[in-house]
Amino acid sequence: MHISGDNFNEISKHFQWEIPGQFNMGVACCDVHAEATPEKTALLEWRPDNKPTNYSFQDLKTASNKLANALNKLGFAQGDRLGIILPQSFETALCHIAVYKSAGIAVPIARLFAADALAYRLKRAGVSIIVTNRYGADKLAETTLPLPDLKHIICIDEKVPENTISFHDICDEASSDFTPVDTTPDTPALIIFTSGTTGPPKGALHGHRVLIGHLPGVQMHHEFMPQENDRAWTPADWAWAGGLLNILMPSLCFGVPVIFGGLDRFDPEKAFQLMSEMKVANAFIPPTALRLMKTVETPAKRFDLSIRTIGSGGESLGEDTFDWAQRELGIQINEFYGQTECNLVLSSCAKLGVLKRGAIGKPVPGHTVAIVDDNGVVCPPGTQGQVAIMRPDPVMFLGYWQDTEATEKKYINDWMVTGDQAIMDEDGYFHFVGRDDDIINYAGYRVGPGEIEDCLISHPAVKLAVAVGKPDPLRSEIIKAFVVLQDDIAQSNALAEEIKAHVKSRMAANIYPREVEFIEEIPMTTTGKVIRRLFREQAKKEAEESTTS
Repeated sequence: MHISGDNFNEISKHFQWEIPGQFNMGVACCDVHAEATPEKTALLEWRPDNKPTNYSFQDLKTASNKLANALNKLGFAQGDRLGIILPQSFETALCHIAVYKSAGIAVPIARLFAADALAYRLKRAGVSIIVTNRYGADKLAETTLPLPDLKHIICIDEKVPENTISFHDICDEASSDFTPVDTTPDTPALIIFTSGTTGPPKGALHGHRVLIGHLPGVQMHHEFMPQENDRAWTPADWAWAGGLLNILMPSLCFGVPVIFGGLDRFDPEKAFQLMSEMKVANAFIPPTALRLMKTVETPAKRFDLSIRTIGSGGESLGEDTFDWAQRELGIQINEFYGQTECNLVLSSCAKLGVLKRGAIGKPVPGHTVAIVDDNGVVCPPGTQGQVAIMRPDPVMFLGYWQDTEATEKKYINDWMVTGDQAIMDEDGYFHFVGRDDDIINYAGYRVGPGEIEDCLISHPAVKLAVAVGKPDPLRSEIIKAFVVLQDDIAQSNALAEEIKAHVKSRMAANIYPREVEFIEEIPMTTTGKVIRRLFREQAKKEAEESTTS
């Protein structure tokens, strides 16, 4: 599935999905290339103090076949769920490929979750086998929740904890001959849990077709990938839709090498070092990570960069960060949009002229996307409403795992509604406003936090910022800003007032933070998104205490 041409409107007009009767993600991302170009690089591990480790597509096929056989010997069968609690690694890629070729269901879970949060997801998905490292195994040992479906924990470390199985031992003993199970595009393949912004986390179940559904969007924000010398990288955890389905799986499907390793915790200096040493051409970097990278001075002079494209999504990028990348890196960031249930449906593409500062793009060819009201009626340009995607769509989830009621609530007629507020302008560009629960209701105005945060970050003293609504008896809510200052800047009341005035002069006389609180760091999810809920809860608690005092 490739898009081609030089006119976006013509590409969209003539685009047609090509969905085969049989399709398997593991075969498409591994075996196809292992047969055609077995020695071609599939994965490259960056090790800052050593030479990188190169894994070919043949290496990936041989090792994933061994793992598939080892899992089958442990009783893993079609439709069974395999929990993957690992950082970016060769073993993580193997787990996905092996499970898909076995017609099982992969359940990647970020290892940074607390023990009971991990266990909740594992139990909810009915996971029978877990592949993890010692860190994950130790954390699982702490859980207080029973896991009745769990049969085996496999550990990838050389020395494995008690009551776990050695990954390397079972793979070494297994055959490298494996025949992939026949699967259709709708055969369940993957459960990714939502972030739980509107209730308990739900497992979004995807079929093998989810990979096909991602390819046009990846080709848009990575400007007709694959190109000669393309190499892909993301700091985002492969346990989430962004890292897994925007980079790892589509890049392998296109035969593009994927870089991983060396960044257990995001560090902007090390990120530039990795990009330089590994000659990264295509990066997916979430907005918060890009804002941290802005603090690195003259990166293009200090690092020998080969970057061709940068895609960004997950939250609002903002014009200031867009301008920085164009000025300092010579790159126009292609902003895109999606969510776990239906990812990568809007995108920018500078090469096609589909680019506007502050916009999250236009509908990717093959996807019907609109702004709708609460009744599912399409809104005219300039009107705020929910982003919605028309079904059927190959990138759309099959439903929430064992939750028919929640699945039905996700739709208004044939529109899958996202819960994200946006506006489509007269030119067809979508402008992200915020999630329903992030919108600030200030004296009758509905204000999205992204625009305020972008304005806050444009102040030279501000490194990162979060804006939330704080309950107020007079105005419904006031805007409160939580600000992380640049390293050499001291906190002061005068600076807080200066920051308020800065926003006021650039936004509106009445739309500015009435309160500015300086903090040391901003808590983020493993996908690099700000955990706004914590700030909303703090602001609400402060308002309640103020009312009672």
